[in-house]
Amino acid sequence: MKRLYKTRKGNMVDGVCGGIANYLEVDPTIIRLLWVAFCFFYGGGFLAYLICMIIIPREPLDEENKGE
Repeated sequence: MKRLYKTRKGNMVDGVCGGIANYLEVDPTIIRLLWVAFCFFYGGGFLAYLICMIIIPREPLDEENKGE
């Protein structure tokens, strides 16, 4: 089962966009650009990012639990 985690490597702020990109299997830059556009055009992006920082767990250190 695929799980959503904040990434530990390649993160810019807290790893939220990198984790979403890993989950969707796309380039993290695309997710970051979409998130910035969402912030500018809809205004809720910053609040959504803060909520994701709190809710999404950090990627586990051990590789065994990553695939489960």
